[in-house]
Amino acid sequence: MTTDIGATTQEARDISNKSRDIVSQIIKGNTIEDGIKKRCIIATGDPSFKDLIVFKHNPVKEGIKAIKQSCTMYTDIHMVQIGILKKGHNCKIECALDYGGNIAEEKQITRASAGFLALGERLNHSIIIIGNAPSAAITINNMIKQEIIKPSLVIATPVGFVNASNSKEYIRNLGIPSITSIGTRGGTPIAVAIINEIINRIQI
Repeated sequence: MTTDIGATTQEARDISNKSRDIVSQIIKGNTIEDGIKKRCIIATGDPSFKDLIVFKHNPVKEGIKAIKQSCTMYTDIHMVQIGILKKGHNCKIECALDYGGNIAEEKQITRASAGFLALGERLNHSIIIIGNAPSAAITINNMIKQEIIKPSLVIATPVGFVNASNSKEYIRNLGIPSITSIGTRGGTPIAVAIINEIINRIQI
């Protein structure tokens, strides 16, 4: 059984183990990709989410490699930043909202998009984790297509009815490692579940 390093008390471990036992009846395998799907089901309480996660260009392998090299992780919002496990790795975790306030005002774009624009080449070899803002995923797509940046992995699961589905499709069509959710569904819990399962599996 996979042990969740985020579960630090006996009660937390019991809950984690019982949850994993339940979802293991839905997804039988034990690859890291299976583990990510299981964790997304646990995060949403929705077994159908197993069919909404898309892996492109060996994202788990590249994500593990980047984490072992102590890459920086960049998130679109603070809620994602807060949710990522702080143990089991030596990566810095930063949020795009802490950068580019002047750009947001000047260009009249979202703060998340402005933050990623301000970070620029610092995004090279990073892991980018977008759980909320479709605008941020579109900005990252444009920066990669323009060869401004080349991150090690993009996790993009923005949620909503305005550009969410399209923004994730743009990321999937790039020739870079990515993990995305299909359609309008997603959100912070999914983005956090994906990166935390990758971190968790490094410990095995």
